[in-house]
Amino acid sequence: MLRYVLKRVLVLPVILLILSVLVFSLTMVLSPYERLAVFVPNADSVSARIPFDELVSRYGLDRPFYVQYWAWLKGVMHGNLGWSPSARMPVADAIARYFPATVELMLLGGIIVFAGGVFLGTKAAIKHNRLADQVARVATIVGVSMPEVVFGLLMLVIFYAWLKWFPPGRLSTWAENVVYLSSYRTYTGMNLVDSLLNGRLDVFADALRHLVLPAVAYSIGLLSAMLRMMRSAMLETLRMDYVMTARAKGLTERRVTLGHARRNALLPVITLAGTIIAKMLGGAVIVETVFNYRGMGKFIVSAAQGLDFPAILGASLLIGVIIVVTNLVIDLLYTVFDPTVVLG
Repeated sequence: MLRYVLKRVLVLPVILLILSVLVFSLTMVLSPYERLAVFVPNADSVSARIPFDELVSRYGLDRPFYVQYWAWLKGVMHGNLGWSPSARMPVADAIARYFPATVELMLLGGIIVFAGGVFLGTKAAIKHNRLADQVARVATIVGVSMPEVVFGLLMLVIFYAWLKWFPPGRLSTWAENVVYLSSYRTYTGMNLVDSLLNGRLDVFADALRHLVLPAVAYSIGLLSAMLRMMRSAMLETLRMDYVMTARAKGLTERRVTLGHARRNALLPVITLAGTIIAKMLGGAVIVETVFNYRGMGKFIVSAAQGLDFPAILGASLLIGVIIVVTNLVIDLLYTVFDPTVVLG
């Protein structure tokens, strides 16, 4: 197993290097003057008193591709992702500001998707062809078929416009005023965590209230896919010989299903997890825009609308790294649930 893990870990830098080359290659469709913003660390680096030709020469934008790539890569390793005109700050600072909000949304959505999908999928398989299973099958069809933007707007109409329960945005005005106080310390950028660390349960409740609708809209389609996958895997596992043998030995049905069958049924679910996390990152763009939730998704939309190439490249690089690392973690988790994969 150690050899398998080392092989997977050692190939990670190669994949990241290829990813960085592909991301930087996108800048080559731009003129050297348009590529300047990808290299400069701040707005002061581009002064009206300095000719653009001098800046192009200073940053090596008139030199071969590999020279430009190496200069850009060194900047990235030092935290310089360029200057974002749409955010009016360095791209790295913009990511540091907006990404924690998306992480918070992903964590809550991930709990709904993975915990809910595994639990409901298991229940549907155990109650095969009964009422609970029929309801689950109808719910998955509706959840997979309905686009996130439609479901999000529908929830806004019902739970915000009519019932006034869950407002859009990240925080209410009064809670934002508390967060911006000098006495309120920002530890992670995630409102739920920071409010608890500051001992402000009122801010925590307000942040959670704002998170409910986007998290549900964010995860409903993925929850349906996870439920369907878990149900199918459990049904297949429950028909296997070793499950029949466990029942014949007198083990309780709970121990058979939860202790034996569900462990093996989780294998295809773990495989699906990588795809789900990638879709969650993509879904953030739609959901954050619909609910006016200021995270990475809304930042990417603003950058795209303003043709903010440094922000788009920086966000693409970040998302690519997250997906690559997530797939590595899933590969390693797979060996825990199925050690025979190492022999392959």
